[in-house]
Amino acid sequence: MSQQGYVAAPPYSQAQAGMGGYSAGFGNPPPQSHYGAYGSPPQGYSAPPTGKVNLLLLSSLVEIATLNNNNNFFAPISFPPPVASAPSMSPYGQPPQSAFHSMAQAPPPTQQLTNQMSAMNIGGYGKLDDGLFYTHVPQSPSSSAAPQQYQTSPPLAMGHPPLSLPGQQPSSLGSPPPMATMGSMAAPPMGMSGPPGPGVHQPPLGPQGYPQQPGFPGGPAQMAGPPQKKLDPDSIPSTTQVIEDDQAKRGGQVYVTNIRGQVPPLVTTDFTVQDQGNASPRFMRCTTYSFPSTADLAKQCKVPLAAIIKPFATVPKNETPLYIVNHGETGPIRCNRCKAYMCPYMQFIDGGRRYQCGFCSCVNEVPAQYFQHLDHMGRRMDLYERPELSLGSYEFIATLDYCKNNKPPNPPAYIFMIDVSYNNIKSGLVKLICEELKTLLDRLPKEEGAEPSPIKVGFVTYNKILHFYNVKSALAQPQMMVVSDVAEMFVPLLDGFLVNFQESRAVVNNLLDQIPDMFADTNESETVFAPVIQAGVEALKAAECSGKLFIFHSSIPTAEAPGKLKNRDDRKLVGTEKEKTLFQPQRGVYEQLTKDCVAQGCCVDLFLFPNQYVDIATMGDVPSHTSGSIYKYSNFQVEVNGPQFVSDLRRDVEKSIGFDAIMRVRTGTGFRATDFFGAIYMNNTTDVEMAAVDCDKAVTVEFKHDDTLSEDWLALVSQCALLYTTIGGQRRLRIHNLSLNCSSQLSELYKSCETDALINFFAKSAYRAMLTQPLKTVREILVNQMAHMLACYRKSCASPSAASQLILPDAMKVFPVYMNSLLKTATLVGSTELSTDDRAFHRLLVNAMGVEETQVLLYPRLIPLHTMDVSSEVIPAPVRCSEERLSESGMFLLENGLSVFLWLGQACPPDLIQNLFSVPSLGHLPSEGMSLPVLDNAHSRKIHSIISSISQQRATSMKLLIVKQKDQSEMLFRQHLVEDKGLHGGASYMDFLCYVHREIRQLLT
Repeated sequence: MSQQGYVAAPPYSQAQAGMGGYSAGFGNPPPQSHYGAYGSPPQGYSAPPTGKVNLLLLSSLVEIATLNNNNNFFAPISFPPPVASAPSMSPYGQPPQSAFHSMAQAPPPTQQLTNQMSAMNIGGYGKLDDGLFYTHVPQSPSSSAAPQQYQTSPPLAMGHPPLSLPGQQPSSLGSPPPMATMGSMAAPPMGMSGPPGPGVHQPPLGPQGYPQQPGFPGGPAQMAGPPQKKLDPDSIPSTTQVIEDDQAKRGGQVYVTNIRGQVPPLVTTDFTVQDQGNASPRFMRCTTYSFPSTADLAKQCKVPLAAIIKPFATVPKNETPLYIVNHGETGPIRCNRCKAYMCPYMQFIDGGRRYQCGFCSCVNEVPAQYFQHLDHMGRRMDLYERPELSLGSYEFIATLDYCKNNKPPNPPAYIFMIDVSYNNIKSGLVKLICEELKTLLDRLPKEEGAEPSPIKVGFVTYNKILHFYNVKSALAQPQMMVVSDVAEMFVPLLDGFLVNFQESRAVVNNLLDQIPDMFADTNESETVFAPVIQAGVEALKAAECSGKLFIFHSSIPTAEAPGKLKNRDDRKLVGTEKEKTLFQPQRGVYEQLTKDCVAQGCCVDLFLFPNQYVDIATMGDVPSHTSGSIYKYSNFQVEVNGPQFVSDLRRDVEKSIGFDAIMRVRTGTGFRATDFFGAIYMNNTTDVEMAAVDCDKAVTVEFKHDDTLSEDWLALVSQCALLYTTIGGQRRLRIHNLSLNCSSQLSELYKSCETDALINFFAKSAYRAMLTQPLKTVREILVNQMAHMLACYRKSCASPSAASQLILPDAMKVFPVYMNSLLKTATLVGSTELSTDDRAFHRLLVNAMGVEETQVLLYPRLIPLHTMDVSSEVIPAPVRCSEERLSESGMFLLENGLSVFLWLGQACPPDLIQNLFSVPSLGHLPSEGMSLPVLDNAHSRKIHSIISSISQQRATSMKLLIVKQKDQSEMLFRQHLVEDKGLHGGASYMDFLCYVHREIRQLLT
């Protein structure tokens, strides 16, 4: 197996307590630091002392080589000895006059270069027969400022393949191997001022009035004399390369789930799943597919053991939908002891008359009606005729024992609750909602083949009082009933409030026509909120059904009523111990509302249209505990935000959903589910309650050992059982099973890790921890746990090598870039320039995300459009998410699942601008309010096709923002370039990688 060796020389000259990008948030952990599950004591590492080598941070010299060593599954990065000092330069490594042209940089003196070169080596693993080394001989410079040239070693000996950079064709045998070196990049010496840390100070302003951007020198420098060797950013692990490699290796293939513990393709890879005994990775993904056999091993490696479960994930049309199993009145077959449902892990014995549970090993009698003879292999003769014996995912039809009060449930209801206060009327929002609902109600979700939808609908309008509407089909005109006593909420009518849309179409459309006119002259700006939710719950109780509330709300509820909120947006708390209070919801009324909603199976979806602070931390609390969704459109304007809102509303109403759900995760002997993260409600330690569950919601489950696991056991198994009510009012059980490997070898664990699942777990656990711990502590926990994971790998799995090497497991080689991106998210970075509501909103969004969503959020796709083939159907390959990849003559699309940007370089070709915007050049485009027209030419069609294709993959509609290079609006775009230094604090990828290396070395010495 060909592995890449990453060799880098980083840039600070002496140790410091905290890294510049994160100030005091990093550095040596305090003596009582917590790691892992936010409370367990730190684990020490004892390692043989290594030679004294001071750490350098940002790379000065980089080289990449390919090792052919079948034992490798890690990517080593070597760090040479320190340089004495580094010259100073502008804060972001750029000359002020241009953000995209490189500058000649003064390399270090000859002696420093010689030291660095001689110290660089490429680490091997196992046998070192394939070890390849470069010998670098710097020329004698006449002065330290003159450009340096390096000579490569003679051609490799026969039998060794030539080394090549990613994206380059290997050179022919006999030619000198390619070498990438980088001129010295100046950085602040240790102990001196570095890049800003979160909440410390802001970056200096560039010539355009916004913070200068991090980045490495861009285009080729035009200099006299010999060419300058400069940084090749491909020399450190690349996320885009990992994604491309996995797509090339596993894309377009059928992934068969008949092997336990196999690592699935990445979430970014296009593949087809064939279920043969384990749940599809669309439903379940794990942080590692080989669990350590003992709690001590788990504690030693610090790798979280978790599964991310998306029980209602969308199944592509080319894959088989879930089979439905009906056992009649007897119901599903279950283990008598642990209550696990019949699945492929049950072992039939005694001629088929009994079976041994694969979870608790209890031997159970097979019911007479379920008996079947065994074949010569000990398998049931009807194995492949029964989905529950041969598949990883399937559904059982539940009996009345699984229903409330032993009665079959009624079909659910959707209640649309519209804020008709002054802001929403004035903006045109109320009229837009009413117009859209006329057509949208025809597309309510329904069972496969059913006609029409059984879902009932109801309507409420409100400001500081509530208006209920009777839309019974027998009426000629809708009737309004007003409830002004919001302290004691009740529903003033039962018959006629919740109706079948097809039967009451004329009355409902009449109402939707009238609502905008009824409130056209309103001056009421105060609103209530908690009584609105209470009214919805009471209506569903009266109808004895579950359902969903769609609430369209614009302002903080200040009217005198239960749940009245005060403005508590105090930016002075940012960076202090009390910052966490900004994200803690105000309890009391809302806590009780959450319990009432979950008990009734009432999901709350909240559409917010704020012009100022609305306390999303509190208003979003009920939606986030009832498996609801939150949408936010700041400073809403129909022309600007209308299409995005309408698209979101359509998808939200139409998507696949189940109601009144309860989920239990069962595991085999020796480990158990201990913690749950998601838009869920937990009334006890085992039952995950969800008022509704849809195709976008994921629950992250952490596992812990409670005994030693046996490696001889058939498999390490987990079963997710979800009991829910279908749209048609049928009670069902959806079962997902997954078997994992178990090993006493940590190398097996690291080999089967999944980076995308790991970062999903860390994001959710950190976002929960920030409610109870200072952000500084949360950031320390994240960095320390990552350092522990990588240090344990270095100590336990890698063969001895120079202390100057950073060695990363191959499966986790891009984990640091994701972790650094997480640390730079608005929620965790802690800047007074960031809106508290935006940070709280981001936190609640991530809490419900699956692996696909967190992956693209933390490493956005940056797609070059200026070089695309307009005749091709394929989306151009993304490039690394860094300013260094931008070019003045280029055009790039950046998307992260929530936002999509079209970036236009200053020298963008006029013909491209003409084709896309129908104006002669970039200068004719306005700085704000730009839109992308649909034009009849190949370029326009291609870009609209790309944006449409991306939008279909995402859970929410993304508003297109067009930004021109060096315009003020470019700041919004630049904050998503995650490999660069953060706008509001946070290190570049290179800085962070080197900082982590220092932390690892401290743990090992």
